[in-house]
Amino acid sequence: MVKVFIYPATSLILSDMVARFGHTPLSSAVAIRERIQTAGLESPPLQITPEEPKKGLKWAAVEVPSGVRGRMALYGPMIEACEAAIIINDADFSFGCMGCARTNELIKFLVRQKDIPKLDLNYPRNEEEGVKFVAAIKRFLIDLGDPK
Repeated sequence: MVKVFIYPATSLILSDMVARFGHTPLSSAVAIRERIQTAGLESPPLQITPEEPKKGLKWAAVEVPSGVRGRMALYGPMIEACEAAIIINDADFSFGCMGCARTNELIKFLVRQKDIPKLDLNYPRNEEEGVKFVAAIKRFLIDLGDPK
């Protein structure tokens, strides 16, 4: 079983596909659930503590907006833990909206710098591309499970 970072990290479709092939999806849904279920959270509905932007300094400079650092406190640990990644470029908002362009650039940069198996695809715009899109993801996930 491989820990697969998915981008957009909010994509339930990608998360489900990764899990169906026996891997662990690293997505924001799980990280946010952990924060929501943690006792003592004082700032709902933000699910962030004043310490989060400080933790984000590990991945983003102090000059970047605190929102980027706060998001990186969520995504940074997942990027460090991942053993593979699926990146979908130009995804439709219904596929998984990430909401912050600067954070998105940083996330993709950090993932692409890692020496791990990566699948980098463009979001499909028609049915034919959609079939090839799903097939490429399936092939990638099967190959991750194949010990070579």
